[in-house]
Amino acid sequence: MIAIVDYGMGNVRSLRNAFEYLGEDVIVTADPGELEAADRVVLPGVGAFGDAMVAIRERQLEAVLTRLALEVKKPVLGVCLGMQLFAKTSIEHGEHQGLGWIDADIRRFDVAHPLKVPHVGWNELHFSADDWLFEGIRPGEANFYFVHSFHMACHHAADLIATTDYGGPVTAVVRSGNLVAAQFHPEKSQDNGLKLLANWVNHAF
Repeated sequence: MIAIVDYGMGNVRSLRNAFEYLGEDVIVTADPGELEAADRVVLPGVGAFGDAMVAIRERQLEAVLTRLALEVKKPVLGVCLGMQLFAKTSIEHGEHQGLGWIDADIRRFDVAHPLKVPHVGWNELHFSADDWLFEGIRPGEANFYFVHSFHMACHHAADLIATTDYGGPVTAVVRSGNLVAAQFHPEKSQDNGLKLLANWVNHAF
């Protein structure tokens, strides 16, 4: 069972549809008991970092999610803003504390014309071809759909497993043990996105 965290700011419908297409049992929930019972947890997110952290705390989800992620070590997948919430801090519309699961900070894009912010559209990923998360995805054909105005700056190179280019290298995927997170939307990235989700589902952490 995969539990998608429902805290009011996630792209839950498209994610749920993607996992159901893969044949997985999925629930969308903010119930701590259901999160505890799930085999895997997905933290989605669309919107502003500070608002998302307020929503998570108002629903009293921060402690249970952190326990599952760091103590129980349940597989957790972060998507888009959900990935950014894994970081320690963000400067989006002020200074905010994140979940702190990954040693990283969220920063605004600083790109030159003609590039625009937000970064919206398809970009190619750069990754190690033998990494299990990208099995069946060909380098050179690994295009994924991004929508974001801020990006993650990782402080440990080992956590960074894929980048894209937007005025320079941009963090696209991070991983630390049972924690995996993608800046792009795999559920909107057609076949490559479905392959990546299937690889995550099928991997034994």
